[in-house]
Amino acid sequence: MSAPDKLHIPVLLNEVLAALSPKDGGVYVDGTFGAGGYAVAILEAANCKVIGIDRDPKAIALASDLQKKYGERLVLINARFSQMAEVVSGKVDGVALDLGVSSMQIDNAERGFSFQKDGALDMRMSGEGMTAADVVNTLPEAELADIIYKYGQERFSRKVAAAIAARRKDMPFTSTLDLAGVVATVVPRAKDGIHPATRTFQALRIYVNDELGELQKGLAAGAALLKPSGRLAVVSFHSLEDGIVKAFMQEKAGKVPAASRYMPVKNEPLAQDFRLLNKKPLLPGDEEVRLNPRSRSAKLRVLEKKEEASE
Repeated sequence: MSAPDKLHIPVLLNEVLAALSPKDGGVYVDGTFGAGGYAVAILEAANCKVIGIDRDPKAIALASDLQKKYGERLVLINARFSQMAEVVSGKVDGVALDLGVSSMQIDNAERGFSFQKDGALDMRMSGEGMTAADVVNTLPEAELADIIYKYGQERFSRKVAAAIAARRKDMPFTSTLDLAGVVATVVPRAKDGIHPATRTFQALRIYVNDELGELQKGLAAGAALLKPSGRLAVVSFHSLEDGIVKAFMQEKAGKVPAASRYMPVKNEPLAQDFRLLNKKPLLPGDEEVRLNPRSRSAKLRVLEKKEEASE
């Protein structure tokens, strides 16, 4: 059963539901609550309990109507999903993670995640710490170039950093469209129509929120919370995320992953308490991509704790 029409429908919703297979009496964690799409679908699929976690206090505050509707079946916690093992008591039957920025955050120009509309150059999911404006206005040019290359996979990273450093001497960056415009002067427009600033904005967002560090901690926390037969379902949107998810799940399933820059191979016995539900990631169908172009790069990977696994 899908989420109500008034809710934003998250990517690969049916596939995530099938992977988690909610059951009556079960307990599930939606580690990236956002607008509540996964949580509501799980609650509607079975007489179960969902613990919704989000580092964005605004996401939790906006869910008051859902809290009233589902009562004790829905527990909301303002925390990072990397902290789920600390804020969730007991073991659970499933964990869902939808990585990256939420549509709710993207669509709010004031949050500074998108260059479709002008807004403050912020990008903080939690509203705390260094903003994207702080990053582009204060970091050394070489360090800025490294961030844009590492997290945005932008091959013109040095040109972008140089353009930013040159412009900020005269006037600091404060808005999204201002920064996007400067980036567009040195990055050619791609044939597929993706905006020249897309990779730079991705890099800044990942850096500001330490998304890859959070992901590594969150995967470990999610796997540790699972009961036997419990499942960890993770939707990623770019190769940096997916590389980390793939390597983690292969290792937990006792596979020997190829050496990678995402997660080095360890010379210690690999765990045998988990198995991969699918050898290859599940992808959105043509119809979903047509209805939601943001889903085009999504991949779902699922890890299951074996029934005979030790607690």
